[in-house]
Amino acid sequence: MLKDQDRIFTNIYGHHDPLLAGARSRGDWDGTKEILAKGRDWIVDNVKESGLRGRGGAGFSTGLKWSFMPKESDGRPHYLVVNADEGEPGTCKDREIMRHDPHKLVEGCLVASFGIGAHAAYIYARGEFYRETEALQRAIDEAYEAGLIGKNACGSGWDFDIYIHRGMGAYICGEETALIESIEGKKGQPRLKPPFPANAGLYGCPSTVNNVESIAVTPTILRRGAVWFESLGRPNNTGTKLFNISGHVEQPCTVEEEMSVPLKELIEKHAGGVRGGWDNLLAIIPGGASVPCLSKGACDSVLMDFDSLKEQGSGLGTAAIMVMDKSTDIVAAIARLSAFYKHESCGQCTPCREGTGWMSRMMTRMVTGNANLDEIDLLEQVTRQVEGHTICALGDAAAWPIQGLIKNFRPEMEARIEQAKKNAAA
Repeated sequence: MLKDQDRIFTNIYGHHDPLLAGARSRGDWDGTKEILAKGRDWIVDNVKESGLRGRGGAGFSTGLKWSFMPKESDGRPHYLVVNADEGEPGTCKDREIMRHDPHKLVEGCLVASFGIGAHAAYIYARGEFYRETEALQRAIDEAYEAGLIGKNACGSGWDFDIYIHRGMGAYICGEETALIESIEGKKGQPRLKPPFPANAGLYGCPSTVNNVESIAVTPTILRRGAVWFESLGRPNNTGTKLFNISGHVEQPCTVEEEMSVPLKELIEKHAGGVRGGWDNLLAIIPGGASVPCLSKGACDSVLMDFDSLKEQGSGLGTAAIMVMDKSTDIVAAIARLSAFYKHESCGQCTPCREGTGWMSRMMTRMVTGNANLDEIDLLEQVTRQVEGHTICALGDAAAWPIQGLIKNFRPEMEARIEQAKKNAAA
């Protein structure tokens, strides 16, 4: 279990002062000038050595991503883009950072931007996060007034500005290139890669896109050292992580815990356990709506990290844990997610535009059993034709929940179809 002294987010529940004075009393903005004085390479190398992997879902090495940015400027400015869109169903961690611990994000933006050679950061916030962006803007204003950002930020000689861009509630804008398009005032549709944002991102300039949590933890990592962060969790799955636990638990919560914590321990220790006891568990979606669900058998022993969940055929994603007890209609739950992805597809790629509609309509029929048994295989075939054949990962996100359902709950689907046939014959 994570020790209190190892927590990075010390005000995640808003019990303390979220303003600059409170943030400073908890260690934020401490020695920031000295961190910047150590230079770009030192910052990037230390984040790389810490093993920090992107907290937005993909789990790519944050330091490695920063190292892709050009070392020398070719005349084009560099930009940091922070993804605060957080549209993944079940996920509500970045919201808490912006609401209660905004200075961690503001300081992280400065440190990360210096590391990649950027004089400006754009924070793309989900449109519904109105109060959160108010709190964040207040923190930014305080940092300007205190000389922590702006001209000669922290007395480092580095000029740095932060801008908040409010989105309009489109899930697709959580994809990094669709987010960039949206900031530029265009329709939020993913771009083909290459070119990658590090070569041609925001306004055609070298850019790095990172999740809120990835950026917010970097000042603490640099203050306390890569070795400290690396000592938490398992190799290749290091550090602390914010977990959201929702659904059929006694106490839904957002909690910071060590990576690689057992899923069962996480739920029982922090969320009061499954409603009706652990034996009443039916399934868990461990990483936000877009990863395959796990049956109870897998949940008994799986660890909450990238590799352990991958071995079980699922993924850590955003670490938003959705717990379903035996009262859940699992087929209807996955059908609801299919309807969400159909609605949120931008329609640019034919497999996604057509496939999400197909999958949603088939899932609607599966809920009532209005199907033939061989259509279960047909449905899986359609998911395989969508998965991996689209510009962005929304096609995968729409396919994986259905694949998890068929893998773990096929007998339930078959029984429903047989029952519907009996009812029709009666």
